[in-house]
Amino acid sequence: MRAAAAIVSLAVSGALIVATSACDQGGSEASQARYGDCEVSGHHGEFDLSPETAGALTVKTTLPAPGWWNGDTPESVKSGYEYCMAANIAYRSGLDRVQVKNAPFPEVVSGRTKDFDLALAQITITPERSKVAEFSPPYLSSTLGLLIRDGEKINQDNVRDVRIGVAEGTTGEEFVKDRIKPTKPVTAYANDPEMITALEEGRIDAVIHDTTILLAYPQKPGSRVTLVGQYRTDQGYGALYPTGSPNRDELDRVIKQLIDDGTLAKLSAVYLGAAFGQDPAKIPYITADAGS
Repeated sequence: MRAAAAIVSLAVSGALIVATSACDQGGSEASQARYGDCEVSGHHGEFDLSPETAGALTVKTTLPAPGWWNGDTPESVKSGYEYCMAANIAYRSGLDRVQVKNAPFPEVVSGRTKDFDLALAQITITPERSKVAEFSPPYLSSTLGLLIRDGEKINQDNVRDVRIGVAEGTTGEEFVKDRIKPTKPVTAYANDPEMITALEEGRIDAVIHDTTILLAYPQKPGSRVTLVGQYRTDQGYGALYPTGSPNRDELDRVIKQLIDDGTLAKLSAVYLGAAFGQDPAKIPYITADAGS
């Protein structure tokens, strides 16, 4: 997936915590915390990490990402699928806060920085990225969506002959080049809102990007875009770790537990379902071969 361009200063924020007393999933009394607006569960301190910052889980992402990180700055994010996923990882690892770092997507997936514990930024696991960075097991499947302006007649048969926008440094950019084989120049954008604005204003005719990201835009008030189909990729999102991270095995265990106990499914229903406004499974599948 995802996007960005020039290197920018990293913004850092800690999530506010309100401690309460509750029973954990094991049935024993525990000091149950709240991280932002996220509900946390499981056993506090069950896993043992060596965090970048004492007492905090430092997570790198790319903002804005509605549904995933609800807020435009690290200081304003208090909920969302990936933010609350991080909150649950922090809680189960005995850490008292989530520290958010915002960075351009190419920097996040570059494998060149180590100032974080894990990155959660709707990152599709690919062989190329796995050469420079380490990934968790996939926690959510991903497809690529085709977004157009309302009223346009663009589909799998003619998309290769229109002006396509993609998010810079993403699997969508690679997919368009390798599978769509467009006849017109492709424009890569540094961030998603800029790309969607270009589509609405007619500077490009279509956007190909992660379905789970594009789904949020037709639901916005005053939106003039429609998601008309999705391409199968047989890929998934994974948490990215700094190369050589001492926490890789332990974080893998936490994420697998969040999958197995249904925590991530609940987060998807609460945060992605609200952002999407529709069931992703009902969006028709299209092929990249029709126009070739």
